[in-house]
Amino acid sequence: MENHFNKEHHSPEVCSASIMAVKDALYMVSGKWKLPLIVALAAGPQRFNDIQRALDGITPKILAKELRELEQNELVVRRVIPSTPVIISYELTPYSQSLHKVVDELKNWGMQHRERIVAGMRKLTAV
Repeated sequence: MENHFNKEHHSPEVCSASIMAVKDALYMVSGKWKLPLIVALAAGPQRFNDIQRALDGITPKILAKELRELEQNELVVRRVIPSTPVIISYELTPYSQSLHKVVDELKNWGMQHRERIVAGMRKLTAV
């Protein structure tokens, strides 16, 4: 794996391409809800209210916006089941699997970071 923090192999062209790639990725998953929403849908298809309960604190308006944007980026599909009443569910697309490693690494880093910060706070309060 290429280390983009290695200054020896960091030409202006490589730097520019790396910055653009990171910006593209962040634009797609920006905000505090998109990645948690993807994690919530990893359990399988869910209805709107179930997703909202899983993402404690998200408003219906924001959830609808985030789901729409994830649909536009081909990560989520909206399924309408014609019944009475109509059932609408959301699920991850096969393309969403391309984010699996990214989400896993962020989760692992987040857990390590939280442990580090909590340990630092304990040291401060023990003094």
